[in-house]
Amino acid sequence: MARGNVQYQCQECGAAAPKWSGQCPECGTWNTMIEVVVEEGRVGKRQSRFVGYASSPSAICSLEEVQPGDEVRMRTGIAELDRAIGGGVVTGSVVLIGGDPGIGKSTLLIQTLIAMAEALGVKTLYVTGEESMQQISLRAHRLGLNAKGLRLLTETNVEGILKLAAKERPQVMVIDSIQTLYTDSLQSAPGAVAQVRESAAQLVRYAKEMGTAVFLVGHVTKEGTLAGPRVLEHMVDTVLYFEGDSGSRFRVIRAVKNRYGAVNELGVFAMTDKGLREVSNPSAIFLSRHEVDVAGSVIMVTREGTRPLLVEVQALVDTTHLANPRRVTVGLESNRLAMLLAVLHRHGGVATYEHDVFVNVVGGVRVSETGADLAILLAIMSSLRNQPLPRDLVVFGEVGLAGEIRPVQSGPERLREAAKHGFRRAIVPSANAPKKGISGLSVKAITRIEEALGHF
Repeated sequence: MARGNVQYQCQECGAAAPKWSGQCPECGTWNTMIEVVVEEGRVGKRQSRFVGYASSPSAICSLEEVQPGDEVRMRTGIAELDRAIGGGVVTGSVVLIGGDPGIGKSTLLIQTLIAMAEALGVKTLYVTGEESMQQISLRAHRLGLNAKGLRLLTETNVEGILKLAAKERPQVMVIDSIQTLYTDSLQSAPGAVAQVRESAAQLVRYAKEMGTAVFLVGHVTKEGTLAGPRVLEHMVDTVLYFEGDSGSRFRVIRAVKNRYGAVNELGVFAMTDKGLREVSNPSAIFLSRHEVDVAGSVIMVTREGTRPLLVEVQALVDTTHLANPRRVTVGLESNRLAMLLAVLHRHGGVATYEHDVFVNVVGGVRVSETGADLAILLAIMSSLRNQPLPRDLVVFGEVGLAGEIRPVQSGPERLREAAKHGFRRAIVPSANAPKKGISGLSVKAITRIEEALGHF
């Protein structure tokens, strides 16, 4: 690739400078000058760098003239991964997958490529910049995988990767990881903001022009977000987060962006000595199924994408010896807990300013929807009064600041999922009560928080 002119641009105000400086000369912000490539203007039609493909000329047309084409999807052979990405890998799409070190990103992608090569005869290519070919081979043999159809490449230069990939013509390609790549057009070190952005831009352009599905592995920061520039998530078609507790063998893939499917879809896996295995019934693994009644525990039905999921919410309310009581949440939003405790005091007449309140979602699942409000309040009351709730009870519902119980989406599907797992009683918002009823499930519809607290 011909080297373009390099300049430094401020990420805050967009000011450009011929050389790097710690402070932007225009807006005065620090550490915002990054390296960018300024390419010379081109004359005539832009040609593709890949043999046999040329960029189509620009033209304006009406939307009604554009026929919606059927996207071509390839099954990965792993049903939970297919669910997370919307039913299969779309040709020409770019998928960014991030997660903590050692959580299983490389293992899952190696299993995926080998499964696609065996079942569908898909031509695959695994590009690694972090491990040697011997390390990849050792992992494949340890997992008992048939590595016959997997092609490997150890390279960190983007131009070199694209040149070899254009000859190989893989249908699916994995880049592990995007932070190890560099382009000759920039002077900065691999992993720098400019290098990550420019390398990703070239890979996205290659995927669209060649019709190759590309998986990009991304590192995460201490906060759990994808490292590198935020624009990286805007450039790709799908963003997947690989989540899981280090002390648990279960792993969860969550789609936070998907141009070809629903977001917040969930794929559940279990880590074994033979790699990652699918969990077809995730609701069963997130329920403790206590042998005796336990105070502070309640089952709720959340919804992840198109899948209703049963999870257990636990609360512990204990007398505090601190001036400021602690409010700790795991798997839930802490600000939401503070708001619910205020509603409980104002409309339920129950004060917790002399107690520490701890709330946890069992199994390492993170619940972000407001349908968990009612379950949190009932778990808190159960722990505070030391009164266990029935083991066959399931609840869901949003709690408003006025003390009303508001409906949530897909109420009937949630209730059917609960009945399928043997639950016999449910407390739900009145607007979510089924009109025809559900066999084997007794539903109590409520409208106010006072009705929910009637159990105590």
